[in-house]
Amino acid sequence: KWPAFEQVFFGFDPEKVVLMGAEHLERLMQDQRIIRHLGKLKSVPRNAQMVLDIAKVHGSFGAFIADWPVTDIVGLWKYLAKHGNQLGGLSAPRFLRMVGKDTFVPTEDMAAALIAQKVIDKQPTSQRDLALVQQVFNQWHAESGRPLCQLSVMLAHTVNH
Repeated sequence: KWPAFEQVFFGFDPEKVVLMGAEHLERLMQDQRIIRHLGKLKSVPRNAQMVLDIAKVHGSFGAFIADWPVTDIVGLWKYLAKHGNQLGGLSAPRFLRMVGKDTFVPTEDMAAALIAQKVIDKQPTSQRDLALVQQVFNQWHAESGRPLCQLSVMLAHTVNH
């Protein structure tokens, strides 16, 4: 459904998307080509505004994302969750992966592997556990020279769920 979603939101051009009103979003709820979840549809113009606000301060949203250190990728997730809409949980890491930012994604398989390695004892959702995961990924990144995304995928493939 992604191509249709991209089409109805004008290629995610934030200058256009931010102008979408409630009536337009209500009409999109009838479009069977896309996921019709009003909360998710409303999040697109809200996140477009966040992109524009960040660009105003940092020159561009892309520069803001690119300049954020991968050694604090969890901090970027928190920033996006706080300033964006519907970007909690796995949404921020998946969004960042989609736009090309090096990040790990704390999937169930990745968490199971970290639990087996005794890094954490449950799915990492607390700030403490996320800090531990960030720390171990920083260590593995420094030791191996591999990007976080590769380490994340390799780790997830070590379990058999």
